[in-house]
Amino acid sequence: MPETQAFRRAADVLKRIVGSKWSEVERLLPEADRVAGAASQAPPARDLAAALQRPGEVAVIAEVKRRSPGAGPIRPELDPGALGAGYRARGAAAVSVLTDREWFGGSPSDLRAVRERVDIPVLRKDFVLHEVQVAEARAMGADAVLLIVRILEQERLTRLLEAAEGWGMAALVEVHDGEELERALHAGARLLGINNRDLATFTTDLEVTLGLLPSVPRGVPVVSESGIRTRADVERLGEEGVHAVLVGESLLRAPDPPRALAELVGCARGDRSLA
Repeated sequence: MPETQAFRRAADVLKRIVGSKWSEVERLLPEADRVAGAASQAPPARDLAAALQRPGEVAVIAEVKRRSPGAGPIRPELDPGALGAGYRARGAAAVSVLTDREWFGGSPSDLRAVRERVDIPVLRKDFVLHEVQVAEARAMGADAVLLIVRILEQERLTRLLEAAEGWGMAALVEVHDGEELERALHAGARLLGINNRDLATFTTDLEVTLGLLPSVPRGVPVVSESGIRTRADVERLGEEGVHAVLVGESLLRAPDPPRALAELVGCARGDRSLA
């Protein structure tokens, strides 16, 4: 496929995903009171930011994901609870769970299954556009939500950050370029994700994290996302002071994902003090 056609396809997929999410929001809004009631009864949220700040070591967030629009089927028959428990046993600092059904094959029940089996924070990874989705995440047991700057207007980003904090949750605010980084910091992001994958093209490059890192205030923990495949990748990011990495596809394609995770755990992190 010619490069320009691939770019157009990727941009179209992102637009369609966001459109489908707005449809989900519309269906969920009439249930907002019920969702809020369930959220208020959820167990206390675990502290994702604290879990990712391992002195001198790069923390690893391991992902539960069946498929993706870019990669297609990855591990369709996975058992989310068992996989989450395996990740925990092999040193994961947190678990990321895809809850989107249409595009990623996930569901809220996947996240619940993981939350029941682990004692570490669980991140709801989805396309969050509205406060009711934040409450829904808390209701299903999520300790944190992903907020993607690229798909959010500034006012909405700020409101979603406030909503997450209101439920006692962390928000991993995801950026890909300098403009998005500025927007995230202006909105008050306390935990920053740098996505090495361009959601408009699906291309991936670890240099995205390394290029943006000097512009991140030292008091903000950084998670590098996407394109991390080997221990050498984690070591390279750790040398520059990245606090954590989020790893999905490379683990899930391995014969034994928890064992593959163990190869990435324990990498040294350079001096990027939070003081």
